[in-house]
Amino acid sequence: MGALNDIKILDFSTLVPGPMATMFLADMGADVVSVVAPGRHDMMDDFAPEIKELRMGACSAWLGRNKRSMELNLKKAEALEVIKDMIKEYDIVVEQFRPGVMKKLGLDYERLSRANPRIIYVSLTGYGQDGPMMMSPGHDINYLALSGNLIALGDDKAKPLMPNFQVPDIAGGTYMTLIALLSALHYRDVTGKGQYLDVSIFDSMIPFCNIEGTAVLASEKYDGWNKKMMSGLYLGPQYGFFRTKDNKYIALGALEPKFFKELCRGLGLEEWSDGEIINQNSQLVKETLAERFLDKTRDEWMEYFKDYDTCISPVLTMDETFEHEQIKVRELAPEVPLSLETEKSVRQIGFPFKMSETPAQYKHTAYPAGYHTIEILKGLGYSEESIKKVIE
Repeated sequence: MGALNDIKILDFSTLVPGPMATMFLADMGADVVSVVAPGRHDMMDDFAPEIKELRMGACSAWLGRNKRSMELNLKKAEALEVIKDMIKEYDIVVEQFRPGVMKKLGLDYERLSRANPRIIYVSLTGYGQDGPMMMSPGHDINYLALSGNLIALGDDKAKPLMPNFQVPDIAGGTYMTLIALLSALHYRDVTGKGQYLDVSIFDSMIPFCNIEGTAVLASEKYDGWNKKMMSGLYLGPQYGFFRTKDNKYIALGALEPKFFKELCRGLGLEEWSDGEIINQNSQLVKETLAERFLDKTRDEWMEYFKDYDTCISPVLTMDETFEHEQIKVRELAPEVPLSLETEKSVRQIGFPFKMSETPAQYKHTAYPAGYHTIEILKGLGYSEESIKKVIE
């Protein structure tokens, strides 16, 4: 049994943020129906490799895990009637259009909640449902830039560093949507009332400014004190990347005194164990560490430091990551049956936390778009003739 076996979700989202959130909800047992427009192209379909049996890319096969798929042209009256019939027995709606689109279609929260007052409706957008930027387009780089987080990346603050992964989409979109939905489900359990959830990816990036942001807000005139503190923490000699003998890298995070002491013990630098050298001559520390780490290969250093209590990790390539023992033990790359070929499976990124009573389930990969349209219409009691009209 999954934690959300009794929950039914209509998912109108695309790309990564919404689909990943509803995938995790489906992993917890929710019945998720992904509603897609006929012939709709989603950028996630373009990412190789293709899973030939499903005729879709690996990322799309992952994001559609455990879901059903229904094709409807929401610009047609017949399709809208189907949604209004479905909404009476559904718990959650997730949509990811710009503000006002669902209202134009007649599928906004106000109308759907009249048909089902218990509905929980989340609108996931870049900038929220109000404000001067509410209609602006955006991607990860835009939310990072506007939130002040992009300029904080890298050593050279004059030029921001381009991240190669989607922090806003996932941390701001996916995870904030999950938090909002699960909180609203609890509120509904207590009161019986649904509600509208306005989730903004940009808003969700502001808490990432935690240290420097709180300093700015608490200062009558920001004097840069916090930049000095951040420099001591994250740009200090004991926190960074160091090249090894085989031209690979290790990541060192020996911030706390106890971890720096262990690092010094491991490298034969016991005279620095009290940490005073960091304030006295940080450049010497950085140069010495850089020189010492060139003595062994990356993997030799990891073997050497396994008995030392300090924060040191190998900088892995993606294929190395998914072969790491920690990934295997935590079951973060499970084998998932192909939806159309149950004798075959594909490894996918797994569910990100453990539940003792209701563990995540991996029933199947994504189905082709629209695969369950007729099945769902029959479940709603539509006649063969009515189904034919809807399909047309």
